[in-house]
Amino acid sequence: MAAAPADPSACGGGIAQVTFRVRCETLGHGESVFLSQADNPAGTRVPLLTTAKSYPWYTTRSPLSLPFPKTPNSTNIYRYRYAIHRAGIFHRWEDPSDGGDVEELRGHQTTIGGTPSAAEVHSVPMRLLQPGELYAVNDVLGVTSGPPDIDHVKVRKTFSSVGSLARRTNSVNSLYGPNASRSNSASAMSDAGTKKKVGFAPQPPALGHRAGAGSAPKQAVHLTSSDGLIVVSAFLPVHLTRSDNGEWSADWDYEALLSMQTHLRVTRVGTVKWRGWHGNVGGGKSDESGVPVDERLRVEAVLRPFNCVPVWVPTTLFGEMYNGFCKGVLWPILHNVASVYSSPTGVNTGRAPNDEVSKEIEPYDSHFAEYSMDDEARGPIHGDGGREGELWAAFTAVNRHFKEVIIQCFNEGDLIWIHGFHLMILPSFLTRHISMAKIGIFLHTPFPSSEIFRTLWCREDLLRGMLNADQVGFHLFEYARHFLTCCRRLLGLNYGMFPDSSGGHNLAIDTNGRHVSVTSIHAGVEPPVLHQVLGHVSTRDRVASIRDQFRGKVIFAAIDRMESLKGIPLKLIALERFLQRCPEWAGRIVVVQVGISAFERGDDYTETRSEIMSMVANINGRWPGTVQFQECAESEMRLQQRMALLRAADVVMVTTIRDGLNLIPLEFTIAHLDALTEQGRNDGRKRGLCILSEFSSCTRVMRGALHVNPWKISEIATAFFQALTMSEDERMRRISIASEFVTRVTTQRWALAVMLDLKGVQKNEDAGRYAGAGLGLGFRLLGMDSKFNQLDANSVARAYRSAKSRLILLDYGGTILVNDNLDQLQRFQFVKKSRPPSVPTEGLISTLKELCSDQRNVVFVVSGKERHSLTKTLCHIPNLGLAAEHGMFVSWPTPKVGGKRRWETLVPDQDRSWRSIATMIMEVYTSRTHGSYIEETEMKVLWQYRDADPEFGYLQSRELEDHLSNVLRGFAVDILHGGVEEGGYVEVRPKGVNKGVVSMHIVKNLEKISDRGKLEFALVIGDDHCDEPMLSVMRQIGRRASEARVANKGGQPLAPLPATIAQVDVTSCDDYISSHLQCFTSTVGKKPSAAANYLNDVEDVQELLESLVKVTTRETVHSGYYSVVDLKKMEAPASPTPLVPLAVSTYDAKSSWQRSLSMGQLHIPANPEAEQTNETGANANWDDYLGTMNEGEEDEEDIFF
Repeated sequence: MAAAPADPSACGGGIAQVTFRVRCETLGHGESVFLSQADNPAGTRVPLLTTAKSYPWYTTRSPLSLPFPKTPNSTNIYRYRYAIHRAGIFHRWEDPSDGGDVEELRGHQTTIGGTPSAAEVHSVPMRLLQPGELYAVNDVLGVTSGPPDIDHVKVRKTFSSVGSLARRTNSVNSLYGPNASRSNSASAMSDAGTKKKVGFAPQPPALGHRAGAGSAPKQAVHLTSSDGLIVVSAFLPVHLTRSDNGEWSADWDYEALLSMQTHLRVTRVGTVKWRGWHGNVGGGKSDESGVPVDERLRVEAVLRPFNCVPVWVPTTLFGEMYNGFCKGVLWPILHNVASVYSSPTGVNTGRAPNDEVSKEIEPYDSHFAEYSMDDEARGPIHGDGGREGELWAAFTAVNRHFKEVIIQCFNEGDLIWIHGFHLMILPSFLTRHISMAKIGIFLHTPFPSSEIFRTLWCREDLLRGMLNADQVGFHLFEYARHFLTCCRRLLGLNYGMFPDSSGGHNLAIDTNGRHVSVTSIHAGVEPPVLHQVLGHVSTRDRVASIRDQFRGKVIFAAIDRMESLKGIPLKLIALERFLQRCPEWAGRIVVVQVGISAFERGDDYTETRSEIMSMVANINGRWPGTVQFQECAESEMRLQQRMALLRAADVVMVTTIRDGLNLIPLEFTIAHLDALTEQGRNDGRKRGLCILSEFSSCTRVMRGALHVNPWKISEIATAFFQALTMSEDERMRRISIASEFVTRVTTQRWALAVMLDLKGVQKNEDAGRYAGAGLGLGFRLLGMDSKFNQLDANSVARAYRSAKSRLILLDYGGTILVNDNLDQLQRFQFVKKSRPPSVPTEGLISTLKELCSDQRNVVFVVSGKERHSLTKTLCHIPNLGLAAEHGMFVSWPTPKVGGKRRWETLVPDQDRSWRSIATMIMEVYTSRTHGSYIEETEMKVLWQYRDADPEFGYLQSRELEDHLSNVLRGFAVDILHGGVEEGGYVEVRPKGVNKGVVSMHIVKNLEKISDRGKLEFALVIGDDHCDEPMLSVMRQIGRRASEARVANKGGQPLAPLPATIAQVDVTSCDDYISSHLQCFTSTVGKKPSAAANYLNDVEDVQELLESLVKVTTRETVHSGYYSVVDLKKMEAPASPTPLVPLAVSTYDAKSSWQRSLSMGQLHIPANPEAEQTNETGANANWDDYLGTMNEGEEDEEDIFF
């Protein structure tokens, strides 16, 4: 339909070239969209394609040609529609339900042969187009009313014919690539029938716009309509109801923070609250336990228009997770409460609540106390045995249920935003399957100090779960600071300000080659929603009723959950003290205290409730009517009831002793914004003030409130007096300051800020850039080079066999034998010489001897150990080179063994007076830092603080580093500082000494110790940060050889090395390496490294070295026979003697020969010189034959590896 007519005369009016783009958000899996001409529905259809970045926009592959009639008029219209294909077969036509409407319309489809009405098709008035121009038509699938959005792209050259336009097609196609399809000019339909713009981002350049060469490559991050977002929370932000006849319905829970509406492609994932969701039977006498299984499909259909996907978890399992582990274990810890004493009843024992309230609890929950307890008889408090182990298993199981649903909903490029402490380990499960996804987690609770958090037995698992996300968010920096400290103290990770892609810096944690961003942004409220609730008739009536009830009194309102953390008793004690000191206010004020039942808190709830009831009775007995206490369920104090009370109150009070997100003060401020108007000033009420605990998160943003310490009763009593006697000017000023935040930072603005930070996270889209390590919940995501794979032993063996000059550089501890530094106690014992070091095994010694016996090999062990340690264990191996103390001392390969080895220094080491100065300074810091000690060797002096307090040790190390830098400025020394992950040390060593320098020194001196010519093969293996300079230098040397080969062949330039590799000038080694050099660098353990590959452990290193020995042996003895090359090397006997074949087990190489390549007997001529003339030709033939054998035998290498 879109092709131009074959006859150019048919389009005498000219042609326009149009790209069609349509926004499709409702297509299912396996469905695709096609463009069809409305007047010819059975004709050819044109497919529209999309990409991960441009989704949900589908675009024609290239512009289509629309001909103009010879006699144009204003009624010429091009009519078209979109067809939905499923599995490549026509399924249906588009209908209005595809436009994103909540109400699904059915029965609107037409058959393939049917003629659609004008209301069912899209139309483009040809009068809006000009011949010879380029256009882009933007539609929304299913929305046919209103004119289309048309982008006009100018074309300088006019096309007079179809042929000339076709010749231009290839150059035009580039204007309509995947990036161009992200224009935001197309959008959804509004109620008025016109199309509105979508997305948070500003208008992008017009279609076909090309940025100039001088434009900045880095641009600000924006959220566009093509961005997908998966919002994950424990509960979906919807209300689910079921009528008496079994019909299900849903509505947004506008009170929920995550119910905000946006034009982004949002999918919400969570569980649904229905009777029995907490694990016990339903409320009242209902026998239902959650949504019945046979009705789940109907519930999913009801939730589908809301883009909500339910997670179906067995209710008993979810109850154990939510009420048992989250509320019973995590909730107190996150709020800085860690009790190690078991009370006689309640949460820690699991016994039934008090008899006086048991009947009231029964209708709501008869099992909350069981879920919230620590089983005193079966396991320790906060331990991983007994009941705690069962609750932890439920917690992990529920997180796995969420993982499965999220993976089904995930599309490439989507952002995943996880909410709540209920899903703290969910990122660990997600990164196993979708490592390239950008994952953020936001906690709406406080985060405790490290001393409290470390009391959890599962602390490392929880922290690693959060660190497997790319962004961790909190409402306050105070909570973020505690999280950073926990990562530092418990996991030994560093944090700081790291550069981002836009040129700025972000607070992040450095873990396993990744930077996990940490965000602290406080959420807000939605003023339009609150104003709408306040304007409702029922709300105004309720406000009037409350004001009439307490006419002439100043109303103090408080809405709190009935648990000890909310500080209700402290508030009542302060009220009693205020009335004792100011009795004139008795009868003139009233405190309306609403208590939300918190049955999930078990004995904490019952004890708090009993205490509150007693105090209320005491106060009202002395001052009647002063406290109006009302207990209700959470469902009875929803947004509408809450806003009515806040509007009627004059002052709101929050005296929590530890609280996370609390929006009541913000809602109260919105309810009293009119107090700043002239009418509000003259209403005679002293209203609009907040009394806030300094332990509530909103205290940091509500700067106009009266801040109190709830533990100091006199401060709360004084706040009562200040609120009642405050001057008008100060009250107006405080209300104005408080209103500044609530009107500026809304829920949408908060979400947008967090999402922009998440989208701006630097994360490679290549899944190979990230690798996983660890088992179970110890799994962690590693960021490394995309080609960072396990070292292939076959590739190493092939390169090893064909090379004539080889270099093998091996680290000592942690590479060829077990590391002595794995444990801090072992390290200390080793330094103080109270524990013997590890020694190589006999098998390793034999392997090294075999490698060193090959004349083509130069083998070096490069270690940080002292000379005497290496000499003691490795000096008896002939032709083995040694480098001690990171290369400061070098002993070249020698065939002599048993005696003292000759050592030379890498750099001049004449003045050693700096050692005594450095030691004296370090002794001062050792005496001031518990857990630190000094380690001295021949070359270096090292101050270890790995056993000290991480924070204090790091501060002391920075001070020590500065002190040493100033004192030793005149000496030729380097001062190195290793962080906690490197062991935590400050080291002073001679200047210019490291393993990278010594490796270059060895390469430059190879010709002095070997006559095999330029280097053709290099194998370099290390295991820790001290080996990184050696791995980096040798990788760059190998890189120069590869670049030379590519340049000689005229190939494409190689991809740049990873930015994490420190660039070193290695050009001085060019004269000593062959252009055929193949360099293999490997680190031991899968971790970020300058090496190109990795080996799993020390055993893998030993197996690799043994395989190289087998290659050498195979070249000498193949299937029990000697080759002609070996025959040439052997000394001939004095007289010709016939050779008699012998068994392999009895042959003597010095006295007899064995048949090699011929079944006949070989004879040594009596006069070898007489046949010397034929030797050259014979050797050449044998060499050719052996070369053919070597090429054909490459496939047999697997038998060795």
